[in-house]
Amino acid sequence: MASVVVTGITGQDGSYLAERLTGDGWDVHAIVREGTRPDEQEVTPGVTVHAGDLLDTDSLRAVIDSVEPDLIINLAGISSVAQSWTQPELTARVTGLAVSGLLAGAWALQERLGRPVRFVQASSSEMFGAATERPQTENTPLKPVSPYGAAKAYAHHLVGVYRGRGLFAASAILYNHESPRRPETFVTRKITSGVARIVNGDEPKLLLGNLDARRDWGWAPDYVDAVLRIAQADTADDFIVATAVEHSVRDFVAAAFAAAGIADWEGFVELDPRFARPVDAPVMVGDNTKIRTTLGWVPTRSFDEIVQAMVEHDLALRSS
Repeated sequence: MASVVVTGITGQDGSYLAERLTGDGWDVHAIVREGTRPDEQEVTPGVTVHAGDLLDTDSLRAVIDSVEPDLIINLAGISSVAQSWTQPELTARVTGLAVSGLLAGAWALQERLGRPVRFVQASSSEMFGAATERPQTENTPLKPVSPYGAAKAYAHHLVGVYRGRGLFAASAILYNHESPRRPETFVTRKITSGVARIVNGDEPKLLLGNLDARRDWGWAPDYVDAVLRIAQADTADDFIVATAVEHSVRDFVAAAFAAAGIADWEGFVELDPRFARPVDAPVMVGDNTKIRTTLGWVPTRSFDEIVQAMVEHDLALRSS
């Protein structure tokens, strides 16, 4: 049985990934920060949990050396762009520097065992930041405009460095991807849960920042499928994972209210400067030609279907 070590197992992507891996018969191991181990129901049954800390690369190496995995998938890190502005140093260490420890651990294990060890990094479209190309491709220059994007760019470059050294090191450059498991700290889930509260009479308004930012939104389980395809590819490489269709935050809001049966939504939304980012990438849309043609990946849900699923989930939560 092939073994895998996953970081970020309790997040949106991690939970879907754990379900896929255990269902496919992998021996799945997760690194979870010591002292904040989640309850058993928060971790997919069949996953072995190990104590570790992204701020302590020795602890990461210890888990890798103990498990001796065939594959390492890094989904962990501070994933909030807004939080990265308030905690830039922590973001650099957790989202960027920790990847150096994981890659070094993978390389050392490969050297010790004399067999390949595969590594897949969850990179981000935020690395492109102020890109002038639209859509972005794997060759678009990285121009991050946030501490989060800069940390992801550092980690992404490191993946390329270790690939050049002889490690199977690949990057899934993930564009925005959503599901009912997305935390409410993200604007998409804030919108769908806010709509549910308004419909339920719990709140009168939805407070948001910039409605004009445009993003490429996909379905999280599709993106987890892409990560696994990248992990099992014949050759390590970087792949953009995106739908190649852009929408504005305003579009997302309109679709969410429409899914709840509200067409005239403007009166329920109020702009609040507290929720605007200091600097925001204006348009993020990815060209998925490479992963489509090389690995046969295609998105399975449309933008409206994704929003509909999230709204229906949040409406059900409010009514239960």
